[in-house]
Amino acid sequence: MQKIELKGLVAATHTPFSEDGALKLEVVERQAAHLLDQGITTAFICGSTGESHSLTTSERLRMTERWIAVTQGSPLRVVVHVGSNNLLDAKELAAHAEKHGALAISALAPSYFKPRTLPDLVMWCEQIAAAAPGTPFYFYDIPTLTNVSLSMPGFLSLASTRVPTLNGIKFTNYDLASFQMCLHQEGGRFDIPWGVDEFLLGALALGARGAVGSSYNFAAPIYQRLQASLATNELAAARLEQFRSVQLINLLASFGYLGAAKAVMRILGVNVGPARLPNTNLSPTDISKLKEGLEKLGFFDWLEPKRSNPGCP
Repeated sequence: MQKIELKGLVAATHTPFSEDGALKLEVVERQAAHLLDQGITTAFICGSTGESHSLTTSERLRMTERWIAVTQGSPLRVVVHVGSNNLLDAKELAAHAEKHGALAISALAPSYFKPRTLPDLVMWCEQIAAAAPGTPFYFYDIPTLTNVSLSMPGFLSLASTRVPTLNGIKFTNYDLASFQMCLHQEGGRFDIPWGVDEFLLGALALGARGAVGSSYNFAAPIYQRLQASLATNELAAARLEQFRSVQLINLLASFGYLGAAKAVMRILGVNVGPARLPNTNLSPTDISKLKEGLEKLGFFDWLEPKRSNPGCP
């Protein structure tokens, strides 16, 4: 198996639904075109942003097939999240992703019956990865949602001897010290894409080479300017872009993040439909307030690809 690296921005994509909540696969083509228009060349599908735990296994299989069919022959690569609370489902999803040519697979920890120790977690990942023996595997660490908080440097040490396809960790965890340890483990052998959009600048300063995030679907220019500014040591400009990200995400969170993020996609012309319960959606009044908030921030101007002016927040 060839090692891969998730460089740059990777968009954690939304799962599109019709207004009645049914899967709407025909929207995937529009999503893929939008990402490429924004300079995004890797999609991470059916993860947290993709509401994976609100999808049936059949729906997830269909999403994988649709994304890979749509992106055939294009620069867009597809990473499939296959994690589940049911190990047999996760193995089926992993094998299916490999069969259809996914770039990589990823799995978060089960969040109902939780692994209590690192050996428990590694045993779980080992079985999922073994179902796709030719595909790079990333553990998806997101303790704020799974409530599984174990040492990630420890995970790499143990899993590297048990999971032959282990390629790295999707690190959606605020622990920057642990992140650094993972980056440097075994001479930098593992790929550790960063997963908290609001802290991207800090992660890049510490050595991150790639990042997976939901707001890259609708705000990629902010982060692209951030990266460009950091690369040329324009720290004030990079900090400004990160602050814009924080303001944007705080605004969306005030309405309920996932429903608001899907509303932003619709505003931008990519209608991915509503979120499924237990996530909630915005009322028409809320959408008007959201638009007002976005305009007040200057969000629509931020989508222009030009470099930022540090004097203009």
